[in-house]
Amino acid sequence: LYDFDLEQIGYERKRANIYKAWVSRIEQSLGAAFIDYGAERHGFLPMKDIAPQYFPKGKFSRNSSIKDCLKEGQEIIVQVEKEERGNKGAALTTFITLAGHYIVLLPNNPEAGGISRNLDPKERDKIKASIRALEVPDKMGLIVRTAAKGVEKNELEWDLEYLLSIWDAIIEANQLRKAPFLVYRESDLITRSLRDYLRDDIKEVLIDSE
Repeated sequence: LYDFDLEQIGYERKRANIYKAWVSRIEQSLGAAFIDYGAERHGFLPMKDIAPQYFPKGKFSRNSSIKDCLKEGQEIIVQVEKEERGNKGAALTTFITLAGHYIVLLPNNPEAGGISRNLDPKERDKIKASIRALEVPDKMGLIVRTAAKGVEKNELEWDLEYLLSIWDAIIEANQLRKAPFLVYRESDLITRSLRDYLRDDIKEVLIDSE
């Protein structure tokens, strides 16, 4: 079994959705901020999930505090990392990830990236060469997914261009309205399944009902 995914009818999935939000409260003692992203409960944004662009001079230091990075009332772009749990609000991050068929784009996290460990060493070397030939914008990172096994550079290039166009649309939408609002909704279960499993090494996809 490669993967198992489940969605319930009538349940609104928020995980991986991207929102324009604003900082409703900063808790220095927790090293975190509470974020109004349009849900009933405000989300929780810990210090570790604040991207470099929000730090003074764009760099983290041991002396940095959350009040150096964020101000109450400030508008920011966040992504839901974990859904609401019980009385807890959703866990949020400012490190955005956009998943394509072959790669995951990290538009504001140049330090992160890599190649799926499920690929064998020869395949990894080939993909490394293809990635070096791609025109990845500065201050962005890439993760190569297992689905990239055997694909050519032009297919990776197409996937990258598609994800960059989504990021451009997110930035454009961010400038049009005041927070809070949903900027980008992650694909539903059917679309994600087509994106992730419609490839040669998957022999069958089982669906339990219509």
